[in-house]
Amino acid sequence: MDFSKALPSYQVKKKNIVRLILFTATFALVFINIYQPFDVSNWFEISKLELFLYSSLVILTGVLVVVISRIIMYHRAKRGKHISIGRYLLSIAIEIICMSLFYTLYELIILHDPRTFEEAFKVSILNTALVLLIPYTVSWLFFAWMDNKEKLEALEEGDIDTIKPEVNGMVMFNDDKGTMRLSIKQDDLLYLQGADNYVTIYYSHQQKQEKFLLRNTLKKLEDTLKPLNIIRCHRSYMVNFRKVKMIERTKDGLRIKLNTQPLVEIPVSKTYTESIFQLFGQSY
Repeated sequence: MDFSKALPSYQVKKKNIVRLILFTATFALVFINIYQPFDVSNWFEISKLELFLYSSLVILTGVLVVVISRIIMYHRAKRGKHISIGRYLLSIAIEIICMSLFYTLYELIILHDPRTFEEAFKVSILNTALVLLIPYTVSWLFFAWMDNKEKLEALEEGDIDTIKPEVNGMVMFNDDKGTMRLSIKQDDLLYLQGADNYVTIYYSHQQKQEKFLLRNTLKKLEDTLKPLNIIRCHRSYMVNFRKVKMIERTKDGLRIKLNTQPLVEIPVSKTYTESIFQLFGQSY
């Protein structure tokens, strides 16, 4: 599995994040109280009511950890930051560790668990991983199914405009008739240059800069690509903001320098200066 691959966009949708949090909290509360993993009620000889109150407090804390983690992830994605599958899995591991730490402290401080910190923490890790990974896996499969269902319905209805330009980290470019002509990784996309009814797409491939000529206009591409932080900076140029290294003011005006070899410079017209600086400030 390629862990550097971009996380599917449906994983960082606001509505899907809310669904994940609610489903995880509900699943954890029901699972702990009904199935009592690892015979949790017998560890401390507590009643079912006490178990429910304890687990509710634990779940509330756990949900807070997930909420903070997902808010950070959502805003990173919104600013156009690359979120790889590896980084996503790492964030889940951090969530499990943080939640397990809270659970262990609850057991030792509130419930006066006689076990050592190491013993209690190991069991908390095991319980937390079990309670989190099941709803996370189910949610991932459900979100993927819903995303594919929406795309299929859009294709069947012939509604090209509803099909998103980004799928699993790939940017799709359609021609003026709505036919997909090119699909490349967003991390490989550099910039677009428009001339009349054609757009030249510049991208990196095997450490070389390549280009592809597409029959379309920058104006038509601008609205669909803007959510991906592929933005207009000039009447004739759009740039992938993930590749921006710096913005320099010269005697001829502002110029965007891309993080490429060889160095690529893109002019910025006065019309787009304010929006470029706003986006640059949010991203960096």
